[in-house]
Amino acid sequence: MSSSTEQTSRPTRLAAAAAVAGIEALGLIAGGVYMLVTSLTDGTGDLTGALTGAVTLVALGLIPLAAARGLWLRRSWSRGPAVITQILALPVAWQMLQANSAMIPAGIALGALAVTGLVLLVNPATTEALGIRRPGQDTP
Repeated sequence: MSSSTEQTSRPTRLAAAAAVAGIEALGLIAGGVYMLVTSLTDGTGDLTGALTGAVTLVALGLIPLAAARGLWLRRSWSRGPAVITQILALPVAWQMLQANSAMIPAGIALGALAVTGLVLLVNPATTEALGIRRPGQDTP
């Protein structure tokens, strides 16, 4: 394979893993923006706490966003933050499923995304595309 082919060929699983991380990033950022707008327009409650929560969600959204970009560009460093994001999403999804509200469908969606993301990220095709060698694997 030529180097230009290697740079443009992206396994479907890797592209899907980047999409999962991107969706999670957009969800966190959208949640942060929603909290920010609500706290500024509502006028009730703790404005400082709401603003802190909103800024935190937006900042946390930047992690899977960077991971999604790195996965898309086939950067090996991006798998670590993407895997950590999926692992952290699982207990959040579990807590959402424990609610007796409209959060249950969101918990199902988040849980499905997290499990899908983990499966895609540990897939051998994804690992190979990122240039990550398994323990005991010889250098080509």
